[in-house]
Amino acid sequence: MPDSAQSAAASDAKLAGMDDRFAGMAHISGGIFRMGTDDGYFEEAPAHRAEVDSFWIDTHAVTNRDFTAFVTATGHVTVAEIVPDAADYPGALPHMLFAGSLVFKKTKGPVDTKDWSQWWELRPGANWRHPYGPQSSIDGLDDHPVVHIAYADALAYAQWRGKELATEAEFEYAARGGLDGATYAWGEVFRPGGKHMANTWQGNFPYQNTKEDGWETTAPVGCYPPNGYGLYDMIGNVWEWTQDWFQPRHAADAPKACCVPKNPRGPAIGTQDPSAPIPQKVLKGGSFLCAPSYCKRYRPASRHAESIDTSTCHIGFRCVIRTI
Repeated sequence: MPDSAQSAAASDAKLAGMDDRFAGMAHISGGIFRMGTDDGYFEEAPAHRAEVDSFWIDTHAVTNRDFTAFVTATGHVTVAEIVPDAADYPGALPHMLFAGSLVFKKTKGPVDTKDWSQWWELRPGANWRHPYGPQSSIDGLDDHPVVHIAYADALAYAQWRGKELATEAEFEYAARGGLDGATYAWGEVFRPGGKHMANTWQGNFPYQNTKEDGWETTAPVGCYPPNGYGLYDMIGNVWEWTQDWFQPRHAADAPKACCVPKNPRGPAIGTQDPSAPIPQKVLKGGSFLCAPSYCKRYRPASRHAESIDTSTCHIGFRCVIRTI
């Protein structure tokens, strides 16, 4: 390791020992990697070089226990718990404006998988405390990732902890665990030796989940093996917010080999898909609803656009600290 890198690592280690914000975080040494893929969905291409500086990242998603402490300390009310302002949704019918969130519901049988409304329901009273509606609770789920988190909620928690949300490039770099270009966070085989490596859907989506991995919805954080950087659930379990505004496709490599984008960010607000009525951020990582028969987004290169006002039963987040 070069002297400068050793010095930086020593400085970071000393800082971590003095600041409890770093508890439960892993230090990721920066570098150049291949971001995206040419072998996946349209929005994941083209594969291109990117560079990130060193940073710290939570080893697992923020849990219900973590978020409870935040709400207790600050009184934060999540987006899902607030009745939408009619002025923000021109043309919305009054009966559609209520406090709630999107909840997955299995269908009774095969449906047109191009129609997501078949399995998503905007359910009154669904929020982080009641993930499947008013009659549900998070009792016994302290170690599960908090869900029904809109972008503003994730950002508020991060700021309370003196942290930030990862960029898309940082999240993907960390998710790869040092395996540059690999399909999964652990290599090229989805289930090496038949072992489940992430919380995903088994069976025929969206009506049959065989639960071979033991979980139908979220799993406690840390149930599956960590990647090469010691990070858990960087793919599967829950989608996670990043700070980047969504663009429908990556930029290609610069013509000159010397010009690798460093610490790239998404486009400025207002330059995304004009058909999206609400600005969208990038989600990364896939979730327990990703299935080989429908959505193969349990990969580091995967990305998804999500409106900043939206929360669901499969969206959570984790935080980073940038020390350079």
